[in-house]
Amino acid sequence: MAKSKGKYRFSFGPWNISEGADPFGPEVRTPIALAKKMRIAKQLGFDGMQFHDDDAVPDLDGKSATEIAKEAKRVKKMLEGEGLVAEFVAPRLWFAPQTIDGGYTNNNAKDRQYAIERTKKCIDIGNHLGTNAMVLWLAREGTYIRESKNARKQVLMIRDAIDEFLNYDPKLRILGRVGVLLETAHSLLAGLDPSDDMGYALAHDKLWSVHLNDQGGLKFDQDKSFGSNNLRVAFNQIRVLEEYAYGQTGEWVGLDVKAMRTQKQDKATKHLSNSLQTFKFLLDKVVSMDQKIVNQCIAQRDYEELDRYILTLLMGKRY
Repeated sequence: MAKSKGKYRFSFGPWNISEGADPFGPEVRTPIALAKKMRIAKQLGFDGMQFHDDDAVPDLDGKSATEIAKEAKRVKKMLEGEGLVAEFVAPRLWFAPQTIDGGYTNNNAKDRQYAIERTKKCIDIGNHLGTNAMVLWLAREGTYIRESKNARKQVLMIRDAIDEFLNYDPKLRILGRVGVLLETAHSLLAGLDPSDDMGYALAHDKLWSVHLNDQGGLKFDQDKSFGSNNLRVAFNQIRVLEEYAYGQTGEWVGLDVKAMRTQKQDKATKHLSNSLQTFKFLLDKVVSMDQKIVNQCIAQRDYEELDRYILTLLMGKRY
């Protein structure tokens, strides 16, 4: 069997071991301490962890730079103790009351400045954790009412904010110097194919991380276990990553999945192990794919046969 061309390092965030709250109900499990989540990550075979700024430094808005540094360095030692590293840090702007009308695109200059200064603290936390990678999830950017904001002006505001962050720390990578993290469920919610999105980004050397999960239709962001709803879509994401030898220059595979609210406390991490196993299973399928058969089907324009071959491969049947 051919060997994988990719070099895959796996990560998840503390939020991926959650208490089970969803848009329709409250928490159903007790919280798990960050140190225990790190131990679980190592036990399950993960290589690193992702962070929001306040995952590493809770209540950071009320803390001095010295206090922030002390707390972040403590978390770094916890990571090192488990043989893990921090993949990235992301500013959790969407929980702050100042960002109800957006962060970098807020109509209020004072609130906009809050978002910028909070992000600079996030950059500092990343440096203390040993990573210069930051993810910007623009959760509250935009508007409910089109007339309240100017779309062109908003784009320029985001551009100017990113420029300010890159100047603040010349070593900062906003997943690139600027690149992208693509998430399966977000592509599916937009009616897109995540493997196409990944291919476009890879073609421009801009895919610096992925959040693999799954989604059951156009609902809220479900973060279901990878491949649980759309196995062939999952297969094609790995196929694209493998074709580009993803990970050879340090890119990560993040499994941004959450346990079903019905999971009991002692089984609330199976979604992570299941997703990791599904990735490895599908990687084996991608690597074992007979390229001669694929090329022959393409040359003959016999896509029905190609379709049958892929389905046979995924079902584990003899072709």
